[in-house]
Amino acid sequence: MIRFSLTCGNDHLFEAWFRNNEDFETQSGRSLVECPVCSDTHVEKALMAPAVSASRDKKHLAVAAGGDQQRIMAEMTKLARKVRENADNVGDKFAEEARKIHYGETDPRGIYGKATQEEAKGLADEGVDFMPLPPLPEDQN
Repeated sequence: MIRFSLTCGNDHLFEAWFRNNEDFETQSGRSLVECPVCSDTHVEKALMAPAVSASRDKKHLAVAAGGDQQRIMAEMTKLARKVRENADNVGDKFAEEARKIHYGETDPRGIYGKATQEEAKGLADEGVDFMPLPPLPEDQN
């Protein structure tokens, strides 16, 4: 999975995850990538500074982000908490359970857990819908 910084025709900045650059190009070409702020589908990659930090202090990293980035990070954290509150934690069995749901072998339900990069690639190749959740601050303790 790769994360791209994106911008829409209205200059809204946002980030999205894709399997690879080709996946982004395909989805973008079919107008499947849209701005979460205004739903514009004229989306392009934005210039992206490398994520380099001399410190492990997460608060310092958040302060270094601009206002829009701080708001987006807060919203992503809120979303991750909501998903975790309303879904079953299946731990290391995420890929297995996601496939069962995808293929109708078990009742559909919200799940979250852990998957290796190989498992995530396999799920994406099979067309299983999923997305990575950002880690919560308490996950780092």
